[in-house]
Amino acid sequence: MDNNDFGPIPGSAILNGIAGRKMIVMAANLRITSVATGIFRAAKDTDSALIVELAKSECDLKGGYSGLTPKMFSERANAAARDAGFDIWALHADHITVKKGDSAEIEDTKKLIDAQIDAGYTSFAIDASHLFNFQGKNLREELDKNIVVTTELAKHIEKRMNGKEYGLEVEVGEIGRKDGDGMVLTRPEEAVTFIRALNENDVYPQVIAIANGSSHGNVYDEHGNPVEQVSIDIPLTKAVARALRENNLNVGIAQHGITGTPRELINTQFPKGDIIKGNVATFWQNLVFDIFKVYEPELYNDIRNWTIETYRGKNPGKKDVEIFGKNAKFAIKEFFDRIYGVEEDTTNAIEAMAYAESLTFFRAFGSKGSASIVRESMKI
Repeated sequence: MDNNDFGPIPGSAILNGIAGRKMIVMAANLRITSVATGIFRAAKDTDSALIVELAKSECDLKGGYSGLTPKMFSERANAAARDAGFDIWALHADHITVKKGDSAEIEDTKKLIDAQIDAGYTSFAIDASHLFNFQGKNLREELDKNIVVTTELAKHIEKRMNGKEYGLEVEVGEIGRKDGDGMVLTRPEEAVTFIRALNENDVYPQVIAIANGSSHGNVYDEHGNPVEQVSIDIPLTKAVARALRENNLNVGIAQHGITGTPRELINTQFPKGDIIKGNVATFWQNLVFDIFKVYEPELYNDIRNWTIETYRGKNPGKKDVEIFGKNAKFAIKEFFDRIYGVEEDTTNAIEAMAYAESLTFFRAFGSKGSASIVRESMKI
């Protein structure tokens, strides 16, 4: 395969290429694309396969909350890959979320998928995990709506890709969902039942996102203080992976909600090879805002004040630090032109910091050398 233009390769090529190895591929969320060049440079220098992604909420036909349409996101990701001269990466549509499952939502979702495919996306994550039937008499009944909707959207992707390879991620447990007893976690038999049902429908994902104790975004305690993300249930994650393996289902785990997880814990405790895709999202947004504090204090204060004023009413009793931490993402579109119009010194600092932090993630994920493994598996 000739990939001299440094365009994205199928997500399946990356995930299948590292299967069976103790490696995790970083999936970097570029909701502020200023971090992209630094991340791609680090991927090249460490020979680490990379996935870049944005979710439906962040990047849709109207720009989501990042201000980026699929076409804009693709153009910026491709430019960063060319600038770095890096070839082993996939362009991933994260959390193509379906919450109601009615025909109108399904049709709108298909239009978004069409736009993503037209923009050159090479990997897709269907998230119908919200469609859980709590009245189901057994696991299959509980998961039925998720299975039906995931199958329909997967078949749509397959048809529109028209024979081209692509990556596929599915989701069985709503990430971060809680009930009266705390986090609702995915049981091994849930994951097996879900994947087996999809396989029966000729849908074969490479990765499955499960609810294993993580939360998206920044995490705070009951007093509104930022805390490390240490709630991921490692034994459960291993049990789910083992159950999938024992049932010959050939699916790895996509770990969501890594922002705030200490990287020494990722390095020493995460079951690499069970988890094969690690999403790093809000971390990169935090990095940009931390640099703005020093390099662009006026812009940072305007973003902070707008966020707190806009969202204080929806967060009664919450500290400003938590209101900002959980809602600052919605300021990105509001301040789009100013965020991307900062001085060159600011841009250079963001790139340098993104590069350094990526090196640390790639080391923690054990992904050094994974790009060469994928090239070898693809014979390129």
